[in-house]
Amino acid sequence: MVGEFRQVVKDLLRNIETVILDKTEVVRAAISAFLAGGHVLLEDVPGVAKTMLARALAISSGCTFTRIQCTPDLLPTDVTGVSIFNQETRQFEFRKGPIFTQVVVADEINRATPRTQSALLEAMAEGQVSVDGRTYRLQAPFVVFATQNPVEHEGTFPLPEAQLDRFMMRLSLGYPNIIAEAQLLEITRLSHPIDALRPVTDPEMISRMQLSVREIFLHDKLRDYILRLVHRTRDSTHLTLGASPRAAMMLFRAAQAYAAVQGRGYVIPDDIKMLAGPVLLHRLILNPESRLRRVTAQSVMHDILQEVAVPAGRASWRE
Repeated sequence: MVGEFRQVVKDLLRNIETVILDKTEVVRAAISAFLAGGHVLLEDVPGVAKTMLARALAISSGCTFTRIQCTPDLLPTDVTGVSIFNQETRQFEFRKGPIFTQVVVADEINRATPRTQSALLEAMAEGQVSVDGRTYRLQAPFVVFATQNPVEHEGTFPLPEAQLDRFMMRLSLGYPNIIAEAQLLEITRLSHPIDALRPVTDPEMISRMQLSVREIFLHDKLRDYILRLVHRTRDSTHLTLGASPRAAMMLFRAAQAYAAVQGRGYVIPDDIKMLAGPVLLHRLILNPESRLRRVTAQSVMHDILQEVAVPAGRASWRE
């Protein structure tokens, strides 16, 4: 399974990078979240291929894909589905909404009202949807990629902390460098490369890989390192809210997946340090005094990573 896992990851990376140029680390992180069974918040300015990344991952993995364009008039039933009365059978029939797929993109999620945003909570947490007293399971593997523009605030509804905590990672693609952007102009001259993208694996294989990720070895000292990082966020004088126990579990699982994506059967400290920002930053809330002093969550996280000692005394972190 290890060899097959590595080959599938290589194929996924190669396939997605025909569409998403010069963003290898972000693509690796997105694949890691997918294989860890986590959801991803893509926060960046418009036009940097946030939706395209999710779509490329869905096509490459052979998963079904749906894009929900969030607007203030979007209703919860527009996401989950609605029961319609069939006059022929004299019974209500449930018409499934766009959430019933494997990879969902909630585009500009902060433009949807809190009521509609909350319609995603059960699906993200439990992999199921409850409508009219009945519960419907979602097809595995299931992942939500939500996008939002951090610059635009007019007509938006900021995600509450409870919903932000459901996302395993928050990622940002950023602008491409000039060489990659020139290449992008050339490869999209006649058609978009995503139109030629084909699956390199299937959902069954992805589900097996998600299970195998849980077997990646993480040493007890590294588990304690994760806990010390998380607890340090709760003790910070700059933060009103630190990372939750769910954050610790997600950092644990994300580190396992990232190690597997890197081709290792064990986690090393650098995996945790690399993922601390994507997994923890969006869960931290600065207090008003620190905001006035222009302290950022990024600077707080940087200081915590400097202050918390990395476990030492081992030449290898293998089992």
